[in-house]
Amino acid sequence: MLRTVTTAAVGLTLAAGCAPDSEAPVKVSVLSRSSNGQYVPTQVELTTIEDVVGLKGSVGDLQGGARIVIDANDPALQNATADTVAEVLLKNTGYDVKASYITQKDAKTGEDVLWPADFHSWNMVTSYYNLERANEYFRTVANVKGASFDPAPTLYYFPDFIQTQVSKEPARDNAIFYPVLQAFMVLPFDKIQRAPLPLNAAVMAHEYSHLVFNRLAYAGQNLPVSLSNWSSESPSQGANVLKSFDEGLADYHAYGATCRSVSGCDPRFMATSFDGGPYAGVTDARDLSRADRCMSALLWNRLQQQDVGTFSSDGAEYQVGTLIATALYQAGRSTGQEAQLQRDIVSAYYDTDPEKPGIYQYTQQVIGDQTLFSLAVPAAAIISHISDLELRKAVCNEFMDHLRIPREWLIGPSLCPASAAGGTTCPNIF
Repeated sequence: MLRTVTTAAVGLTLAAGCAPDSEAPVKVSVLSRSSNGQYVPTQVELTTIEDVVGLKGSVGDLQGGARIVIDANDPALQNATADTVAEVLLKNTGYDVKASYITQKDAKTGEDVLWPADFHSWNMVTSYYNLERANEYFRTVANVKGASFDPAPTLYYFPDFIQTQVSKEPARDNAIFYPVLQAFMVLPFDKIQRAPLPLNAAVMAHEYSHLVFNRLAYAGQNLPVSLSNWSSESPSQGANVLKSFDEGLADYHAYGATCRSVSGCDPRFMATSFDGGPYAGVTDARDLSRADRCMSALLWNRLQQQDVGTFSSDGAEYQVGTLIATALYQAGRSTGQEAQLQRDIVSAYYDTDPEKPGIYQYTQQVIGDQTLFSLAVPAAAIISHISDLELRKAVCNEFMDHLRIPREWLIGPSLCPASAAGGTTCPNIF
């Protein structure tokens, strides 16, 4: 169990010494889950690193000391454009982190292994390693092309992140992909007394999934046009649906990433960080293995009738997202084709083929009328990219059942076969 420690300013008190060789691959120790689920020092190789002290490489660049402030009353923000908004929000860009290491010999091979010398170094190098793992998952399992990851995102380590409409104090206990900056943020932890979020590889994979969704389903826009335009209207069905799919797919890919770990597939991947603390309910609320989750009439109506601010005020996009992730989990497990489904899902983010448009292409088709962007639209994009008929039918049945998407909305050429009839788990809400 990892406890909170008193820390000094990142990058100012880390010990200096002879700079280790940064030429990849570099053998380092990180804190990683073992086969019994405990976080233990684990020897790994960083394969993308270019500067092991500054923790820069092709998958990310760690920066400490940044300050990001979102203040709706800031005149500069009110006048900002898509090209200038990042500059307005980033009040302090921070500085290069400096990890400190002790070199030890591997008992079996005799090779040098870098051991982090202090808490921040452990936390930072593990954060970089978890970015590598997430990147590898999306490159190999999800078949995302390398160009989609360029440019490499910044990871702001322990920044001051202030949303004045929430609090004037910096936020804590979170890991975030923030598309406006095209960057990740790992915030200081306070109430999370187990594994801090950057150590939880699945949580980092969840955030990395948001990066991939942004680069493909939003065409890399830091202020996605569809989401921005639709969020300015009320009700905001299209924006609510997009946010829900983004969250649900991120949870499903986080689960998929756990299947490549020594501890194995974990549909309760948040447990190691959240169980036993003030956020303990998060694990159960986002548990993908719960087969009894069903869309309610209230949640269905909220999705269609509320503005995005009201819909998100209590995290409704996570509630719908969990239904999406649960449906995909059930379909992939029942057919034994989870990796194939994960690949098919990402292929549905962006596709110019008019016979099977991607999610981005669908948003552009109905950009002027978001009432046409229902739950069935991104669901149809995913379904049309599933080539295996058994897997396609399973996804159709689970979407019809758990999300209560009407069957007639999904039946058609390249979509659900006529034999798809939904399931019997969830009651009719219409």
